[in-house]
Amino acid sequence: MPETTGRYSLPPRANRGVPPKRYSPERETRNSRYPVANMVNGNLSNSAKAFVASLYNEQIPTSVKEAQGKKKWEEAMEVEMRALMKNNTWEKCSLPKGKKTVGCRWVYSIKYKPDGSIGRYKARLVAKGYTQTYGIDYSETFSPVAKMDTIRVLFSVAANKDWPLHQFDVTNAFLHGDLTEEVYMEAPPGFSGGFKDGEVCRLKKSLYGLKQSPRAWFGKFTLAMKEYGYRQSNADHTLFLKRRNGLVTCLIIYVDDMIITGDDVEEIAQLKRNLFSKFEMKDLGNLKYFLGIEVLRSKRGIFICQKKYVLDLLAETGLIDCKPADTPMVVNHNLHMELDGKLADRERYQRLVGKLIYLSHTRPDIAYAVGVVSQFMHQPQVAHMEAAQRILRYLKGTAGHGVLFKTNGHLTVELYTDADWAGDKGNRRSTSGYFSLVGGNLVTWRSKKQKVVALSSAEAEFRGIARGLSEVL
Repeated sequence: MPETTGRYSLPPRANRGVPPKRYSPERETRNSRYPVANMVNGNLSNSAKAFVASLYNEQIPTSVKEAQGKKKWEEAMEVEMRALMKNNTWEKCSLPKGKKTVGCRWVYSIKYKPDGSIGRYKARLVAKGYTQTYGIDYSETFSPVAKMDTIRVLFSVAANKDWPLHQFDVTNAFLHGDLTEEVYMEAPPGFSGGFKDGEVCRLKKSLYGLKQSPRAWFGKFTLAMKEYGYRQSNADHTLFLKRRNGLVTCLIIYVDDMIITGDDVEEIAQLKRNLFSKFEMKDLGNLKYFLGIEVLRSKRGIFICQKKYVLDLLAETGLIDCKPADTPMVVNHNLHMELDGKLADRERYQRLVGKLIYLSHTRPDIAYAVGVVSQFMHQPQVAHMEAAQRILRYLKGTAGHGVLFKTNGHLTVELYTDADWAGDKGNRRSTSGYFSLVGGNLVTWRSKKQKVVALSSAEAEFRGIARGLSEVL
């Protein structure tokens, strides 16, 4: 399952224990009847092809054991440790009686330059916050994250108004947050040689993985943005806006990744200077890769997709060589809970559907199918697992599909809604759906079963309209 903050999904973490399989063009079975390479090659420019190719060539370790012995990753861990020491993140001490420690682990990633080449190898020390206890080593935790709907609206506005999209990354963002609770952490894996027997880390600054870290960091960042004259959007508190002389500057932040756009060139330059003086940041240039989403821009507009995410998911589930399906779900599927239905592996099913939910951020064509299979998370049966795997087989043939934000020259808002009546064979509830367009581009979509049984088709339709109008407002 992906991590969640409120009702919004975060990118799924790598499964603990067994390292997930990643797609690699070299490892694809040569005698496959349905090679995936034939289905992902799109009409890309040379620079776009170079960037996409770089995403697949490097294998990212999932544990310290995999990273050890590889100079580039060992250096990345050394850089992270120096940053932690420089920031005075913790102090060594003996564990007080009655206290417990939280564990920690290393998470690895690669940062890319605007031209697609590798910028740096990044290792991050993350606390195992799931071992914390409420009221003892944390209290308030809620922190908003950017809605993907808001990000897509920004893409449509940027495409129609020809606004630039700049991407920035805050180095060790959570280390900027002050920690008020008493939290003890185990010695970092691979760097325990400097610790005596029984010594642990008492955290003085927030660290990635701690439950209260996002709140501490976002609170500090919000105060800084308000000092610069920005106000938070009422619809999405992670969107900061500033109007000056009829011009607009927008900044949206997702934890430590941020996008800046607008038509006020001077204000954008000033905002960069302010943020770089306040926080340690990196300028990643024009937006290319954001939260696992590939962003390609041309004169036609802005195209987003999750091709690498799809290929990794197919490799992880062992379906990289499967026969593609023409549709994500069969017509008149009639999926419901059968009284004597054979049960499927619940953990495996929940993990798969959770990743499909995150994938649907750029794939409206699977939104309905994912909505159906997500209704059986508590007790999935074999028929439900087969339906979820059919979605994967459909993705095999459409791995490069996504959403295109064209330059249409207007910002008109449109909404379309629909609903069936008593479509669920188990409880006779209806399913409503909607999608909205801003500037002629698709920005939001949803398919969801209604909470009550509608007594007529008209009632089902009105409930669908009400949900769609809420989205527009």
